[in-house]
Amino acid sequence: MKLKSDAFNALRIAEFRNFTFARLFITLGMLMQSVIVGWQVYELTRDPFSLGLIGLAEAIPAILTALIAGHIVDTNDRKKILMYSFILMFICTSALLLISTDTVFLFAHHKVIAIYSVIFISGIARGFSIPSAFALLSQIVPRELYPNAVTWNTSTWQIGAVAGPAVGGLIYGYFGVTYSYLTVAVMALVAIISVTTISKKPIPELTDEISLGDRLSAGIRFVFQNKIILSAMTLDMFAVLFGGAVAMLPVFAGEILLVGAQGLGLLRAAPSVGAVLMALFLTHKPPTKNAGRNLLICVTGFGLCIIAFAVSTSFILSLVLLALSGMFDSVSVIIRQTIIQLKTPDNMKGRVSAVNSIFIGSSNEIGAFESGLAAKLMGVVPSVIFGGLMTLVVVFIVTLSSRSLRKLRL
Repeated sequence: MKLKSDAFNALRIAEFRNFTFARLFITLGMLMQSVIVGWQVYELTRDPFSLGLIGLAEAIPAILTALIAGHIVDTNDRKKILMYSFILMFICTSALLLISTDTVFLFAHHKVIAIYSVIFISGIARGFSIPSAFALLSQIVPRELYPNAVTWNTSTWQIGAVAGPAVGGLIYGYFGVTYSYLTVAVMALVAIISVTTISKKPIPELTDEISLGDRLSAGIRFVFQNKIILSAMTLDMFAVLFGGAVAMLPVFAGEILLVGAQGLGLLRAAPSVGAVLMALFLTHKPPTKNAGRNLLICVTGFGLCIIAFAVSTSFILSLVLLALSGMFDSVSVIIRQTIIQLKTPDNMKGRVSAVNSIFIGSSNEIGAFESGLAAKLMGVVPSVIFGGLMTLVVVFIVTLSSRSLRKLRL
């Protein structure tokens, strides 16, 4: 049957709507939690480096579990793995709520260590949730709708990323840490219930690798043999690693822009406001015609926005620059995800997505550590400027070295 071609095709599939609903609420909850944890740790320590350690605590387990998670996703029920990942996230949120009560931990340094420990466990959950969600998506929608589904999936994530930080900052600022974590727990429960409405999907046939080691490394070999996927991942990885200013936003909110926890929520939400607007526009005008060129241009724009944000002392200007950075980032995310969905066999999607999560997903947390370390050594503003400049250098190198990416048309 020929599908009617419009921007809403994927959303006409009931299970995709349920999947999208689950993604929306888990994103809302986890990004609320990110703001809450960041502000809580900063209030306890007043040390920018401690913010970087939050990212490192989540990235290490996500990286360590990525390959085995990808293998498990490709050889088991992807829906169950996603649901169990969300359940573990709910348990972690409940633990953070318990840790935050003064009746359990009386001293600040105990709380910080306990928070890092819980974030470490949540990193394991994320290591399984990313490849399982990516692989499950391809079993919910037909191949011809992958670009449309990826765009809506990205839009949903960005909508959650808009509301999550803003709501997290506002609830924390007005009602305190207890109600903040309770709200996150409710969001996780809604996501878990939504996943249960998706029917069980068949387990893909195994690839030709015989040993467990071969199966674990198959995703890495596939990525490094596909130059377009490798170039796109590399570009985004280094842009996120060096160019992100998110980890330092509590410092900008508290000491430079002087807007407090409520302002921090708005700063965290601003990139996603821009990303949502761009993603919704791209459902009607996909960026795939000159995908490689568009990817390079947008990562360049992202780096320039980060540099301008670093030197801004105006709250409104800072919000605008972060929103623009989100617009540029949205294009690159949609292009990269579409490339991977279209060029990866179904029985390898979990493993390739796991490699992608190492390249990109964990780069957010490692980038947060890099930002904290650079801020400790150079100062907050110079460190963010440095990160933006490094992003531009990476774009220049990839542009010169990857002709296939420059010419890519999807």
